[in-house]
Amino acid sequence: MYIDTHTHLYEEEFREDRDEVIGRAVEAGVKYMVLPDIDSESRGRMLELANAYNNSMFPLIGLHPTSVRDNYKEELALVEKEVATRTYYGIGECGLDFYWDKTYYHEQFNALEHQLGIARDMHFPVVIHSRDSLPELFTLLKKHPDVRGILHCFPGNAEEARQAIDMGFLLGIGGVVTYKKSQMAETVREIGIQHLVLETDAPYLAPVPKRGKRNESSYIPFIAEKIAEITGEETKKIEEITTKNAMNLFNLHCENV
Repeated sequence: MYIDTHTHLYEEEFREDRDEVIGRAVEAGVKYMVLPDIDSESRGRMLELANAYNNSMFPLIGLHPTSVRDNYKEELALVEKEVATRTYYGIGECGLDFYWDKTYYHEQFNALEHQLGIARDMHFPVVIHSRDSLPELFTLLKKHPDVRGILHCFPGNAEEARQAIDMGFLLGIGGVVTYKKSQMAETVREIGIQHLVLETDAPYLAPVPKRGKRNESSYIPFIAEKIAEITGEETKKIEEITTKNAMNLFNLHCENV
């Protein structure tokens, strides 16, 4: 059994065939899927999907860094209000993204720090997005030693991976590890498999041999197979370790699982 720890199956790209996509995931052995939040605009779609598949979909709540704008305090207030209304399994996806735009550079820090505080107070794991921001992210995370979670689509080298692990974080590994020009294969080879979880980030970043197509959760086995090839481990072992890591982090040992 696999867990996709990061999939946006509620997005419009799946509007025409969402049920079929979910069916293919289950057939591929991906029994559980974690739904990261983006902002208040998409949250309703996410929760609708989670309610429809409440035995297999586990929603998070948070504010994505690229959604941090002038109204970010209002968005965070909605997160705080909403988190008390139903069961969520973590905070995210939140983080820092300085790739596209640095207009809200300082606001992104404020929003992330606020969400790390919610995660600490709620005893929630946090799922963190980082793009062109890893040094700044590590500096901030060191101020919150009680928070643990996943560095989604981990962008760093082996040394940076060890820093993240030492701070109590798992590394989210997705389709990028299958790309020829990615450094992620070497990072995984050096650090091993004990601190990994699998993710697709669907509909983005489809793995080889599906690269360039819409990504979906049924492609998780391609990622596991590539990690097995890189590390010399059995694919079954990749499946077992990454699933156990995800179950423990998101506290999925509950009645509806």
